[in-house]
Amino acid sequence: MAHRPFCLLITLTLPFQLIVFFSYFASARTPTNAAPQTQDLVRSSCEHASYPNICIRTLSSYNGPAKTPKDLAQAAVKVSLSRAKRVSNYLAQVREAKDLKISKRQRGALSDCVEQISESVEELRQTLSELKHLRVETFRWQMSNAETWVSAALTYEDTCLDGFQGVDGNKLKSDVKRKVGNVGKVTSNALYMINRLDESRGKA
Repeated sequence: MAHRPFCLLITLTLPFQLIVFFSYFASARTPTNAAPQTQDLVRSSCEHASYPNICIRTLSSYNGPAKTPKDLAQAAVKVSLSRAKRVSNYLAQVREAKDLKISKRQRGALSDCVEQISESVEELRQTLSELKHLRVETFRWQMSNAETWVSAALTYEDTCLDGFQGVDGNKLKSDVKRKVGNVGKVTSNALYMINRLDESRGKA
């Protein structure tokens, strides 16, 4: 008779335990079902980008929503803006380094590059702001703005690299070419994603 309360307790709590168990399993499976859909969208969207492998890698690891062409366009611009900021800070620090031993021509190219990448950052900032406030009635005009600004950002990045063309090779030159070149690749991908959004406006 002493075992009856215990058995009754088990009988009453078992249904509740089963509900909790199956609820846990259902919630645990939801992200894994959603993730492949995001990955498929990224891969299909990046297929014809200027640099598809970089596009897939950067957008797959992007920490944010990426369920529509608009999400991907914003993500691509955020990636480009983040990298441009880092390179801009790096170039500014190098220019201010007191122990930097470079020629006058190299220093001139570096100073010009600092200004160019700073302008590129500003163009990308404007682009991101425009993409965050898209409206149906002004969509075409806003997309034209975004495309113009990202194209300008690419031009600034290319101009920075052009400034080092006639400069004697050294570590500074190779570092600038590598870092700015990488920014140019993600910026080119961002422009592609914006163009793609413009073409698929009904899905954004």
